[in-house]
Parts: sequence; structure tokens; C-alpha cells
Amino acid sequence: MARHHYSCPLRWSDMDAFGHVNNVVFIRYLEEARIDFMFRLAPGGGSPSFSGGSVVARHEIDYKLPLVHRHEPVTVELWVTKIGAATLTIAYEIKDEDQVYVRASTVIVPYDLQAGRPRRITAEEKSFLQKYLDDAEALAA
Repeated sequence: MARHHYSCPLRWSDMDAFGHVNNVVFIRYLEEARIDFMFRLAPGGGSPSFSGGSVVARHEIDYKLPLVHRHEPVTVELWVTKIGAATLTIAYEIKDEDQVYVRASTVIVPYDLQAGRPRRITAEEKSFLQKYLDDAEALAA
């Protein structure tokens, strides 16, 4: 199973009054990594995969350690834990090499913006996602 790694810069504006990354900013970091994964790495040149829209159905996030401002980026590592007919679940760790700050997951629903309704995952999208599927987590679920 492959994992996608996104190098996420920390911005001064991400800090809260206590000097660490604000809890809601972590959701933005997850979004940046997910967009990088789903759109920039979509299969094929000019492929329409993932470009039709998607919506977040659910977020779960566990804050493990505070993350304070520094000039080095933090790594957002993500992988797929479940692929359904019309949903997928992505797991994440926001981390450095030796520390995990956040563990999270997001349920994504592909969405047909023109029709105004959810849609099924295409065969091309499923093939792409399966490269990042954690078989052990998928079996446990």
C-alpha cells in the first residue's frame, strides 16, 4: 500500500492565543493534503477523475500533541481505508518523522455538481484509490 505525503507549511496566522496551531486549522491542513491527493495526482493526463466535485460527509480527528510555529513544514500522510460504491474514507496523520500531532479520517462522497446529487465512484477513480488502500484497516472495518 502506498501513502501520499504532503508537505504543509505552517503560517503565522495558523497560531492561536496559546501559541500553537488552532484546532480548526488542522482541518484546513487535511483539506490541503486531500486536494493535493485527489486532484493533482488524479490518474491520466486530462482525466476527469475527481474533478466533478465531492463533499465531506464526516470528519473524525484526534489531537495527540500541540504543534507550535516553526519554519519547517509538517507532513500530512494520507491513505485510503475504505472504498464503497459512492463513498470513500481517507485516514491521515499530521506528523514529523518522530511525532504524530493529529490522527484523523474523512468520509468523502463524490458529487455531481450539475445534477446536484451524489454520484458513484468511477472505475478509474477506484483503480487509483486502491493503490492507497490499507488492506489491514479495510479488513478490520
